[in-house]
Amino acid sequence: MLTNPLTSKRPQSLGAHQGRLAACPPTRNSVCSQAEDAAHYIAPLEPGDRCPAEMMRRLKTALMGCEEAEVITASDTYLHAECHSALGFVDDLELLWSEDEGVCHVRSASRLGITDLGKNRARVEKLRMLLEGWGFCD
Repeated sequence: MLTNPLTSKRPQSLGAHQGRLAACPPTRNSVCSQAEDAAHYIAPLEPGDRCPAEMMRRLKTALMGCEEAEVITASDTYLHAECHSALGFVDDLELLWSEDEGVCHVRSASRLGITDLGKNRARVEKLRMLLEGWGFCD
């Protein structure tokens, strides 16, 4: 895997802040289930018949099984993974369980560029398929 010095520094805005993930930048290279605009919004992940901790463990296991993803932080309520492209670019994927809403909020954002060509949205939809019983990694 190539390392790109422009994308190797983790953003300081990562993590949950008062029950919310960081807002998406105005560029078209991120999605978030807490976004208020249609261009960046994506539906949160639903646990189905799983308990939140089981859902988070399943998502972590799926991400660890993918060559492009490296789990950085994981708990029963929050997960941060770095997703690496073959060219050395890094996207940050965050999952945050909301007990109040009964859903897992998700944010996937590129660290660099003005567009991601739909990669972050596609990543979240793969996670959604996993939770519905489909496979994850190609």
